[in-house]
Amino acid sequence: MDTPFGGWVLFMVNWRLIVKILGILLQIEAGLMILCQIVAFIYGEGVKAFSLPILLAVVLGCIGMFLGNKAGKTMGRKDGYIVVSVTWVVFTLIGMLPFILDGSIPDVSSAFFETMSGFTSTGATIIDDIDSMPRCLLFWRSLTQWIGGIGIVFFTIAILPAFGVGEVKLFAAESTGPLHDKVHPRISVAAKWIGSVYVALTILCIISLMLCGMNTFDAINYSMCTTATGGYGTHSAMLHEAFNSPVTEYVLTFFMFISGINYTLIYYTILKGKIKQFLRDAEVRCFYLIVIGATLVCTIFLALENHDLELSFRESIFTVVSLQTTTGLATCDYTLWPVQLMPILLFVMFAGACSGSTSGGFKCVRLSIIYRILKNEFTRILHPRAVIPVRLNGGVVPQSVVQTLLCFITLFVLGLFGGAFVLALFGVDPNDVHPNFDYYEAFGIAMSSISNVGPGMGYYGPAHTWMILNPYAKWVCSFLMLIGRLEIFPIIILFTRSFWKKN
Repeated sequence: MDTPFGGWVLFMVNWRLIVKILGILLQIEAGLMILCQIVAFIYGEGVKAFSLPILLAVVLGCIGMFLGNKAGKTMGRKDGYIVVSVTWVVFTLIGMLPFILDGSIPDVSSAFFETMSGFTSTGATIIDDIDSMPRCLLFWRSLTQWIGGIGIVFFTIAILPAFGVGEVKLFAAESTGPLHDKVHPRISVAAKWIGSVYVALTILCIISLMLCGMNTFDAINYSMCTTATGGYGTHSAMLHEAFNSPVTEYVLTFFMFISGINYTLIYYTILKGKIKQFLRDAEVRCFYLIVIGATLVCTIFLALENHDLELSFRESIFTVVSLQTTTGLATCDYTLWPVQLMPILLFVMFAGACSGSTSGGFKCVRLSIIYRILKNEFTRILHPRAVIPVRLNGGVVPQSVVQTLLCFITLFVLGLFGGAFVLALFGVDPNDVHPNFDYYEAFGIAMSSISNVGPGMGYYGPAHTWMILNPYAKWVCSFLMLIGRLEIFPIIILFTRSFWKKN
């Protein structure tokens, strides 16, 4: 039956259910802020920053739950995409208020950028003096990355069924990767399993860092940022200067690497004890081969330059793992490395780690499928009549997945180069602190944003913050972070005509 609006679905979407879910999620955000308020009390920092945001989140959450009280339990795929997209924006709008109320970040564009960078686990920051910030805000920055790393929606679908809300459509909207391996037929149960791995890794990282001599507060924050592959730290200085502990750097490298592996695969490996199957997984193999290859090349170049093999290896493997898992932590300023290494670092930033992990980027599973497609095409050139399916881990990749992959590549490249072009137009800082802004740096910023890495190239590497960016450029970067974190489709589809049509 046609609507009075010519087949448009503005009133065909289950808005009551959408508002109800947003209300539940806002209550969760309020709970996270209460944890930060407790930290403020512990360190005697008052209630200024979080009181109003907590109250606002609770009130809006209650209103949403009240309006959606009779929403029913039926959720369509379109409802899921709307919930996922709106949730990240709403969480960011509420989450930026503590920075503004405290005065640590005075303008809206910078506060929105900082919070979006946290929730998308990007790690790019505009704060120049992190050490002078209240600890409750430092904890909030880390917490935004920790909850955003596993996915705001995916992290909460384990509890949404208790409110009578279906979870499968939310999972489909949140996880838009090419392949989904489910360890359990119920998504909510799988989410709890994956969440348990996430929490366990965080706790193990905290304990390991404390054993390395790091104080409790720093250990908690750096572990949350490491397992979330986010990159926010509690000090302005890089890790080598802040802690001067090689063993700490190796521990962080290990946990960054593990956090870049598919969490479902980690759980399945632990559950079944099949280590060989884990090591033979095509995506994991692609991941560690890129890490090994890039680390080897970087180590050779740095060793020839500074003649210290251990230091060269440590800096190389930390930087490569940090950039490929899109964590963004740094022990040194890699922008000062030999120029021949810059293409390699840009590639690992682009490649990303594994799907189903907390990392961003293009994802190794897509690279594995592309490699197999190209290999098949070369074979088909020699044997035109051959029917050669694309196989991955012993299974045939459906043609629909291949088509979606090609669409994703197109959108990713368009977003990358389009974002770099726009940033080059007005990304020059208004105060001429860095007047030599060029397309190389614009491309590095765009790559870092859409891949959720954190540090970029040139001036915008790990040695400097992004504070000097034009306010318009910060909004562009925030948008790139969002579409990169949600893997483009859930956001872009909202701007298509077909999404809002009835059929």
